[in-house]
Amino acid sequence: MIPFRHLLIHGKARISFTEKLRTEFPNHGLVPTRCPQRSSHGTGRTYMRTKSQRLREMTRMIALAIAVFTCFVVGGFAEENMDAPIADISGAVSWLEKEADRIVRASKREMIDGTSAFPPQVGIGYEAFWLRDYEYTLEGSIASYSDKELTDACRLFVRSVRSDGAGVDCVKFDGTPIYKPGFGSMGENPVADGSQFTVGVAFHTYRKTNDATLLSEMLTPLVKTMTAVPRNTSTGLVHIDPTQSWDRCPYGFTDTIRKQGDELFCSLLYVQACRQLSDLLHAGQREDEACKWKEEAGRVAASVRKVFWDADAGLFRAATIKCREHDIWGSAFAVFLGVADAGQSQAVARYFKTHYDQIVQQGQIRHLPGGVFWEQGCARDEYQNGAYWATPAGWFVYTLDLADPMLANRTILDLVNDFKKHGACEWIIGERRQLPNYLASAGLPLDGIRAMLERRKKAQHR
Repeated sequence: MIPFRHLLIHGKARISFTEKLRTEFPNHGLVPTRCPQRSSHGTGRTYMRTKSQRLREMTRMIALAIAVFTCFVVGGFAEENMDAPIADISGAVSWLEKEADRIVRASKREMIDGTSAFPPQVGIGYEAFWLRDYEYTLEGSIASYSDKELTDACRLFVRSVRSDGAGVDCVKFDGTPIYKPGFGSMGENPVADGSQFTVGVAFHTYRKTNDATLLSEMLTPLVKTMTAVPRNTSTGLVHIDPTQSWDRCPYGFTDTIRKQGDELFCSLLYVQACRQLSDLLHAGQREDEACKWKEEAGRVAASVRKVFWDADAGLFRAATIKCREHDIWGSAFAVFLGVADAGQSQAVARYFKTHYDQIVQQGQIRHLPGGVFWEQGCARDEYQNGAYWATPAGWFVYTLDLADPMLANRTILDLVNDFKKHGACEWIIGERRQLPNYLASAGLPLDGIRAMLERRKKAQHR
């Protein structure tokens, strides 16, 4: 059967009602009862249908006519309404919450030990359980998971911390931990963001489940993994060794980019993880350690403001030695975390407003300023080097809202309506859309959007 949507006025494939009848019912009663036919061998033959056969075919024909008519008239209006663009923020958030939940649930796979895994995309393509993508769904759509799914996944990632404290990039479905992107093929050492995202998973899981047993199990491994993060001893910032040809990959959403020196995004993740670890230690009544990690978050945040900020551009740079380009994602994330000070936050917001058309496509965001490409990375105008992603959209609108609330609203609506039409893809550029049903694209933006709306609400009550 041809799907009903192909019969509708909005469908790409259209057939006429009579064509449909002719295809489904070649002997529908509109031809003589006695009808010459051709056999497969080309010889003529005749047949005589009984009255009951003609009655059954006629009944089927009437039923089909009603179904097709309903599909055109009623279904057509329903699809038109379903595809109508969402015009208000509340409706957009509601739709995105439902879509994120749908994608999360549809992505579920079972690991060999029975743990429920949620890889980055629905279906085949990412054949492992990726840490950072999963953590991003917890930030925006944690209600999509049961407490058991959350605690099982948390235990998986915490016990996968290596003996030296390194956090994973992903875990294969057979339980094998992988510490470097490309299934262990990229760089000499573990990815620079594994520890931070491990803490993030633990933080969101405990906050949702309030599982005291889980908390007591994981505090010591979490402290261990945070002390293993590669850092510059003088600045405290996450550091990728420039003396090695390929020390390690940076932040996983730029894992093809060969950054060197102090690295912005992983340093921001480190600040966030320090704060989260401090909260977890406080919950575990380890007060002295909680204070230490809170102070460390402040120290590293101050270094971020000093080392990476470019006042002339009004943006933060991505790294200090190689791939020093201005980082759109990182600048938005710095504002979202409150690492950027008030002046820096306003400057970033103004840049986003002024250069909006160069860095945004359908509510999705480029890594770098328009026309700029990484010093060393993947091919230009695709993937992490020129394409547009939904992943950072929440941080982006949270920042843009400081300079232009209406434009921030438009960004959200453009994003959601593009998802409605084309699906939540990993990335897009022009008419090209890569990997639909991508979890981080649908889930993570909700966190920043909700924070923006909450800030507006508080401002109204002042």
